[in-house]
Amino acid sequence: MERSLMSQQLINRSVDLTRLRDEGYDVEVRSSYLLVKNVPYVNCRMEIKLGILVSELSLAGDVTTVPGTHVVMFSGDHPCHKDGTEMVEIKHGSSPQQLDRDLVVHHSFSSKPSGGYRDYHEKMATYVAIISSPAHAIDATVTAKTFPIIETNEEESVFNYIDTASSRAGINVVARKLEIGKIAIVGLGGTGSYVLDLVAKTPVREIHLFDGDSFSQHNAFRSPGAPSVEELREKPQKVVFFQKKYSRMRRGIIAHDCYLESTNVDELRGMDFVFLCLDSGAARRLIVTKLEEFGVPLIDVGMGLHQVGESLLGVLRITSSTSTHREHVQDGNRIPFSDFDGNNDYSRNIQVADLNALSAALAVIKWKKLFTFYLDLENEYHSTYTIDGNALTNEDRP
Repeated sequence: MERSLMSQQLINRSVDLTRLRDEGYDVEVRSSYLLVKNVPYVNCRMEIKLGILVSELSLAGDVTTVPGTHVVMFSGDHPCHKDGTEMVEIKHGSSPQQLDRDLVVHHSFSSKPSGGYRDYHEKMATYVAIISSPAHAIDATVTAKTFPIIETNEEESVFNYIDTASSRAGINVVARKLEIGKIAIVGLGGTGSYVLDLVAKTPVREIHLFDGDSFSQHNAFRSPGAPSVEELREKPQKVVFFQKKYSRMRRGIIAHDCYLESTNVDELRGMDFVFLCLDSGAARRLIVTKLEEFGVPLIDVGMGLHQVGESLLGVLRITSSTSTHREHVQDGNRIPFSDFDGNNDYSRNIQVADLNALSAALAVIKWKKLFTFYLDLENEYHSTYTIDGNALTNEDRP
């Protein structure tokens, strides 16, 4: 495991190796050799087998340079054409050679382009294409792009495995803008749980969950995922349930099994950002006031639903407050500080997972705008989405 993690650290620093990994190749650096594993090929009995392509690795410090040779080595039988005849056109030599304690190669191949290989991505991808072509002709589903699971350690990443979504899209630099120290999600009902689902996939170092309620059957219909009957019977606390669920993917999720009130609201003092996803107007007033005092930016979400005949009508609200602009929330017009009345159907826990998810998505998008992950030309601090008419409005610009 330790060697594998060290291998990934080296791969992360080299553009050509990262590109191989992001394209789905099973790449490893071992004892100064570059390995591409699970390469399909055809043997002399016209069977499809898997081998390991091995290259020397030329480095300048801790990054790759131009390959020092066009020759590669191979662990496995000699690759053949689909009729079982050897691929003599790339044959260079055949004799077993032990390169490492558990790495033996049996053949070497030579296929040199006129200008040589400019990097290891070009070199290894070219050889994979040559060797795998007969196997692909026999079975079009075989591929060396197996997209293996790549684990990380705590020093490398908050994730238990590498965020290949960002690297494949070439937005690692943009994604690092979200490497924030601590955020809090207050309230893990429908919207708060979806906020967690989205934020958990960003490189925030710590995600603090605050909720004193248990996870009940109705919550299963307003939250991401699909809990089992056995999980529901246990009636776990919400923060514990979601901490366990998302710790499968990442580190740094911290559960606070409590409601925030005057005696413990100071726990938010050290946060870098807070999402408020709760129904209590009194609690919201306390927390917003304290976050302003602490100088902590926040986004508050709200939902107003009413039954009209046999349909639902409603509005979603996303309101931001930062040190740049707070005046719009202080009078209670944007963020309501009174509790819901009996006419609001949402207070009766009506199941609206789609609106919970949309509200959370709008809140997280705004959060990413505040940290310049997304370009924000309007810089709105208050948005509403009306179901009827599908209308999204932006207001309160600094």
